[in-house]
Amino acid sequence: MGERAFLGRWWRAPDRRALEAAVAGRTVLVTGASSGIGEASARRLGAAGAHVVLVARREPELRRVVADIRAGGGRATAHPADLADVADVERLLAELAGLGAVDVLVNNAGKSIRRPVALAYDRHHDYARTIAVNYLGPVRLFLGLLPAMRERGEGHLVNVSTIGVDVPAPYWSAYAASKAAFETWLRCVSPEVRVDGVTTTSIHFPLVHTAMSAPTAMFRRVPGMTPDAAAGAVCRAIVHRPRLMGPWWARWQAAGGEAMPALNDRVMTSYARSIERRRRAAR
Repeated sequence: MGERAFLGRWWRAPDRRALEAAVAGRTVLVTGASSGIGEASARRLGAAGAHVVLVARREPELRRVVADIRAGGGRATAHPADLADVADVERLLAELAGLGAVDVLVNNAGKSIRRPVALAYDRHHDYARTIAVNYLGPVRLFLGLLPAMRERGEGHLVNVSTIGVDVPAPYWSAYAASKAAFETWLRCVSPEVRVDGVTTTSIHFPLVHTAMSAPTAMFRRVPGMTPDAAAGAVCRAIVHRPRLMGPWWARWQAAGGEAMPALNDRVMTSYARSIERRRRAAR
């Protein structure tokens, strides 16, 4: 009950029958499906009767998830691909053309980097890689799927994003900027494609304990969602198709930061100063 009050009603997993009605017999493509939120979402969707198309770089892990879904009576196929490689995304789109219509795209694949800008002076490639995985790759994939969706008059994109879009924080410049880029692109595109029956949902997740968040030591002491709970939110987005899902407090913080930028900057500077003191003391 406490978590529900903290996150809001949109974060409850949908009723099983509602999920089955939304996805049974339909094709749902999940990127980043080899672990974490993507894997948990693929398992839920497969159990509900969807044909789940799993995309990720790690083929052995994809095959493992596919085998488990099939063992449970579901239908799943693996399509290894690296979203940071434009040529690989083009190849993936060619493969998908042979599968028939993709009804729902769950854009979950992501790359996260937490690094002080002082340690990034000679690491421009960190920014290039995160923008390729979190922005340019998903844009190319969605552009490849959009024409067929618009022609059919239906389709849905669920974008797995972060509260870092609402509340940009020190040390997350590469990750937050790349996620914000895709979110801004999607906000521009959403009204255009909705005209033809294609809907979009962005989920601004708080901390989810996954392999991606594990390298950040401070997160291990912070309460967060499990991948399965996050997958429940993804499934709810597929059933109800809201434009945006995000914790109420993140939206309030975002509004406060916009209304009082000087105060927000002082708060974030104080936060950065305290982290920097600890970082230097640990040397």
